[in-house]
Amino acid sequence: MWDFIAAMGLVFVVEGLVYGGFPGLARKLASEVLSTPENHLRVAGLAAIALGVGIVWLARG
Repeated sequence: MWDFIAAMGLVFVVEGLVYGGFPGLARKLASEVLSTPENHLRVAGLAAIALGVGIVWLARG
């Protein structure tokens, strides 16, 4: 459970870096997401999940 809480904390750090450090880029990326087809977003999300699981598996294995 503590690993999950630590992982969520790291998600907040990364999100905060994007929004706090580069607000213009965050706004541009948000507008790009709105114009991206849903299928492309789904594939990118699934790829990100697979990559994340792979990284955690390598780090914890």
